[in-house]
Amino acid sequence: MEHHANANLVARASGMNLTDSVYERLLRDRIIVLGSEVDDDVANRIVAQLLLLTAENPEEDIKLYINSPGGSVTAGFAIYDTMQFVQPDVQTYAMGLAASMGQFLLSSGAPGKRYALPYARIMMHQPSGGVGGTASDIKIRAEVYGLWKKELAEITARQTGQPVENIIRDGDRDRWFTAKDALAYGFIDHVIERSDSI
Repeated sequence: MEHHANANLVARASGMNLTDSVYERLLRDRIIVLGSEVDDDVANRIVAQLLLLTAENPEEDIKLYINSPGGSVTAGFAIYDTMQFVQPDVQTYAMGLAASMGQFLLSSGAPGKRYALPYARIMMHQPSGGVGGTASDIKIRAEVYGLWKKELAEITARQTGQPVENIIRDGDRDRWFTAKDALAYGFIDHVIERSDSI
């Protein structure tokens, strides 16, 4: 009990809450947690963590744990590009939910090092968002969404071994996968129950 109280005092004194302290401690073990919607703030934090861990040790793998409903395509691409840019392999782990951009980042892990816990759920769909403004603005935005859909489908096809046409067809509406289904589809390489089984 006293240790918990001391941890709270230290965290408050440093301007962090206890949750921040937990994530900071995990980062020392090269663990990054994506546990929310993907937006620019979250993406910038994860990009910074990937770069920091690469600077500390460019040879040792980084682990990215994902429990996310998805989010911004551009923010997700910032994380994806950095995962490909850094030298260490990025292992990915689905726990709970890896949906939309969460699914994309899960399948973007290093080949052979993409995992899901048994009761994780993975969901793929095409990019979506609200469009408003003038007819010209709506047309431009629709073209951007069409390009994102094509890019995401091509990358996901490379990651999974599925034909691009299958990715486009299967992602036309929300498509849900169990961990075993995700393994069969090619989003992940392993379904694991315990960390010591890796």
